[in-house]
Amino acid sequence: MNFEFNDEQNLIKDQANGFLAENCSPEVVRQVLDGDDLYAKDLWQKIVEMGWTATVIPEEFGGLGLGYLELVVIAEELGKACAPVPFGSSVYLATEAILAAGSQAQKDAWLPKFAAGEVIGTLAYAEGGGQTTAASLTTSVDGGKISGSKAVVSDAEISQLMIVVAKSGGGDGASLYIVPTDQAGVTCEHVQTLDPTTNHANVTLAGADAELLGKDGDGWKILEAILDRAAVLYAWEQLGGAETCLVQAKEYAMGRYAFGRPIASYQAIKHKLADMYVKNTLARGNAYFGAWALDTGADDLPLAAATARVGSTQAYYYASKENIQTHGGMGYTWEFDCQFYYRRSKVLSVNIGSEGLWQQKLLDAAQSNAA
Repeated sequence: MNFEFNDEQNLIKDQANGFLAENCSPEVVRQVLDGDDLYAKDLWQKIVEMGWTATVIPEEFGGLGLGYLELVVIAEELGKACAPVPFGSSVYLATEAILAAGSQAQKDAWLPKFAAGEVIGTLAYAEGGGQTTAASLTTSVDGGKISGSKAVVSDAEISQLMIVVAKSGGGDGASLYIVPTDQAGVTCEHVQTLDPTTNHANVTLAGADAELLGKDGDGWKILEAILDRAAVLYAWEQLGGAETCLVQAKEYAMGRYAFGRPIASYQAIKHKLADMYVKNTLARGNAYFGAWALDTGADDLPLAAATARVGSTQAYYYASKENIQTHGGMGYTWEFDCQFYYRRSKVLSVNIGSEGLWQQKLLDAAQSNAA
């Protein structure tokens, strides 16, 4: 198996890096952090114009028809820039749900809109009060009307479309439903999280119109597949953030002097930077495995996704924490950018399930493969 990107993918990576360097400076992130906007709207429009939202959507639906290796390099660059846009919710979750389970009519209706950036989507499945399972679902559908509540849904206030997991009559007792958000039966209550550059809300559904997505009763199985795919994409975004933390820490350590010497010359700082590098490198290897499995549709995807998710989650948190420590007292101040990545690392670590949940998925997948 080849874990190297080809020339075309590296070109996309370089173009994405240059684009975000020009259009997603720390000032753009700080404007969302300090301001009232839920995301960077101008940046999002430029991302749409770059075609990134259409990356893996087939050409017949207005997409670019590229592969997941092209998408993961974009995800990594977005993570490096800590971009305050709803890319993950709309591209890794909602678009993937339509691609995975949509009928021809549903794909015709929604995928061109996702590709053109006319619609932002998200996925709503957690209900709070512990781990949500198919058996614990309280949100239900009756006669095409959905009622219930979903907890801390990413980018809910931004989205025009939600993919909602709810109780149904057949199979495992859960199904997926397409729920447009611009209707009276959908209410969002803003939730303040550690990272204000990402949007979250509790969602109340009161007799809202809902359209079945996929086979009735197969909702939980489809959801698990969507989350595995999203885990790989988020892992690359987390890896990108971890890499920026390492670069920030190294550059500060090289330029900051104490007792007439750069602090990077002291063993304690060298060890911090070396540990960050090792964790990032291990995470990158796991992320390559995940990208390969996702792009090829390998049977190993559940194992690869969990491995990538756990590795990148751990690497990002460690790097963001040690980046602040390397900056010393200045790292804790509002004026420094270290906080962007620490905040994002914490939010991304739970957005599709906690690290503990994915560790259990990793164990289960490993045992299944060994059987």
